[in-house]
Amino acid sequence: MSFWSTIWDTIWWFITFFVFIAYLMALFSIISDLFRDRKLNGWVKAIWFVFLIFIPFLTALVYLIARGSGMAERTVASQQAAEHAASSYIKSVAGSSPASEIAQAKQLLDSGAITQAEYEHLKSKALGSVPTGLPTAQ
Repeated sequence: MSFWSTIWDTIWWFITFFVFIAYLMALFSIISDLFRDRKLNGWVKAIWFVFLIFIPFLTALVYLIARGSGMAERTVASQQAAEHAASSYIKSVAGSSPASEIAQAKQLLDSGAITQAEYEHLKSKALGSVPTGLPTAQ
């Protein structure tokens, strides 16, 4: 076997491997898009899936041509929904800053809703030095 035939065999193997991996990525994207699309009914999804199994390359190509733009829109919508859910979760679990908590407590004190002792308790709690006992109303 000559040196050049070995190199070309290696290059062909890499190209084949690349195409196979690219096809698998497209296949998983198509399958996840089928399950993500709420407009298609179950029978249509099943037909696409059966064709993907028995005529894989042609079906994947037809799917990407026929439904590619909708596929991109559904992916973007899914990513935006996940991002919104994550940011709202972070906002719900993240506490406000100590300065804003103290400012809120000061507003409550100024309006007469809390006493000076309660204000001091909220202030120390916001600053992280919470006394052991709660202030009592007198």
